[in-house]
Amino acid sequence: MGRLVVGISELVEHWTVLDDELELVAGKRGPTRLGFALLLKHSTRYGRFLRGRAELVDEVVGYVARQVGMPASELRLYAWAGRTIEYHRAQICDHLGFWVCGVVDAEKVTQWLAAEIAVAERHPAPPAARPPGPRTARRCSGCTCAPTAKSAWTGVSLVDRPQTLTAAGLRGGSRKLEVNTSAAAGCC
Repeated sequence: MGRLVVGISELVEHWTVLDDELELVAGKRGPTRLGFALLLKHSTRYGRFLRGRAELVDEVVGYVARQVGMPASELRLYAWAGRTIEYHRAQICDHLGFWVCGVVDAEKVTQWLAAEIAVAERHPAPPAARPPGPRTARRCSGCTCAPTAKSAWTGVSLVDRPQTLTAAGLRGGSRKLEVNTSAAAGCC
């Protein structure tokens, strides 16, 4: 798979180091400054940490390196494993407001999923009614003759009645097909 080319608009929108981020980067020196800045920007862009240099496009490295005042070649000296990167990840999580999910957090998420998502999936909105085409109208009205140029349907409509969703499924309600066959010349 070839490397992607990054345009100037994406560089400016997603890879510009903001003022509050520059304050975090300012405490770093050497290759860790550039590595930290790239790790931070990648995390804010993609919501996950970099696994290594291979995930970065050269244009991005050069753009961020110019902002933090480092040569792009310094990135080859950044340690992608060990205590330093673990500390950097912890700082980035703290800066972005991420934390490790605990039991209380898991219970809150479970309650929210049960109340909001599960209810919506158990009670989906009914599909929008669409008028049937001529073939569907003929099948529904019991007519089996083939469509001809002479036969024309003038009044086909669906009438919806309210429905109730229960644990057993849809109950009540109906959909009635009303067909005016007066203009259906030649229909059996």
